[in-house]
Amino acid sequence: MAARAMNRWTNSLSSLADAKPVSYWLDDPGRPEPRPALTGDERCDLLVVGGGYSGLWTALLAKERDPGRDVVLVEGKEIGWAASGRNGGFCAASLTHGTANGLARWPKEIKKLEELGAANLDAIEAAVARYSIDCDFERTGELDVATQPHQVAELREFYEELGEAGLADGVELLDAEQTREQVASPTFLGAMYDRHGVAMLNPAKLAWGLKRACLDLGVRIYEHTPATELASNGAEVAVRTPYGRIFARHTALGTNVFPSLVKRTRAYTVPVYDYALMTEPLTADQLAAIGWKNRQGLGDSANQFHYFRLSADNRILWGGYDAIYPYGGRVRAEHDDRPETYAKLAGHFFTCFPQLEGLRFTHAWGGAIDTCSRFSAFFGTAHGGRVAYAAGYTGLGVGATRFGADVMLDLLAGGPTERTELEMVRKKPLPFPPEPFAATGIALTKWSLARADANGGRRNLWLKAMDSVGLGFDS
Repeated sequence: MAARAMNRWTNSLSSLADAKPVSYWLDDPGRPEPRPALTGDERCDLLVVGGGYSGLWTALLAKERDPGRDVVLVEGKEIGWAASGRNGGFCAASLTHGTANGLARWPKEIKKLEELGAANLDAIEAAVARYSIDCDFERTGELDVATQPHQVAELREFYEELGEAGLADGVELLDAEQTREQVASPTFLGAMYDRHGVAMLNPAKLAWGLKRACLDLGVRIYEHTPATELASNGAEVAVRTPYGRIFARHTALGTNVFPSLVKRTRAYTVPVYDYALMTEPLTADQLAAIGWKNRQGLGDSANQFHYFRLSADNRILWGGYDAIYPYGGRVRAEHDDRPETYAKLAGHFFTCFPQLEGLRFTHAWGGAIDTCSRFSAFFGTAHGGRVAYAAGYTGLGVGATRFGADVMLDLLAGGPTERTELEMVRKKPLPFPPEPFAATGIALTKWSLARADANGGRRNLWLKAMDSVGLGFDS
């Protein structure tokens, strides 16, 4: 038995021998050339800071709302280079990091939040078609799979809770046999199948497609143009960049994990590093061995969970589990590559899919995402309502950033809307404490979550205390 386990571990390590330490999505010969940097001063109606999904959707929706609005977008490096170009490509309808989180935090408005989320996902699908964005968009749904007996019971309890709340439409509970008919893994004991609420896509191609759509509508985009300082300037906001300033009537900040130009909001987020692997394309026989005919996204139900999905060319992306917080909350490129996590992920992959032994990984990468204490985005304004911000998407920003863009534009417009009246929009999460308390608390929470996974889901006193004050560390 020990020899077999050692052999499997050695084989999983050898599967990483040729893996390139770069996001598979960004390692694309079709990657567009960056736009020139800003040199000199500019004026505009709306300045958008950040060239990920948050900024791109804001610029695009601003032009759709008012084609005559003069919009400028600045990006510190290249469009989509960070979280928007290296995530798993799960585009979820949920605005609240899953219905469970939303139901726990905003039970009185969860139905409205779910309706807005569904409409938001429909609008993303429509935009992909309208602007001919070639991003492999597939409305496949997602399986939340149980790999431990206590997770089966938890899924059943949550499914019943959804039914009582009138939120179970399009959701199906599967037993072990039904789950393995969808995707064949000996580790799967059951699942909850959300048939309509999640789409799969190529995340980098979505960002590049949104960039092209913005340019076509007249947005002026400057890449390699970091925004370094923001200040009021009479009736305008002035943003400094290395080679010039931009004066704008309004500014929207879509910088997410990177330090906000509104400094008072920085305590609300911390960076967490997430890692993923991508396999070589599966052969027809390998694909048949796992039976993944409906191409859903998958995630397991553990606190330290994995997410996995098929690419358009039938590779498997396998990510998650480790979530690494760097002391002091510093975002640094050296954290993007973590071989010890890649080795761990490879071993877990072949435990899930032993029938794919011998498959090799072509790419292994990581990067920072921003998280906040309630796991879903928060919003606000500054500088007399001339600046709006949204941050804290916690890894589910592929879809929710479009909603956040609408919220920022609503806030800048000044009048109440269906979105700005939401408690989720009006209230902030609890801030994180300074160091060393942040690192200590996060480390204790990670240890406690791992213990819960190993002990039938039982939460210790620390996790119960976090739940009681609304931090709710459950994923």
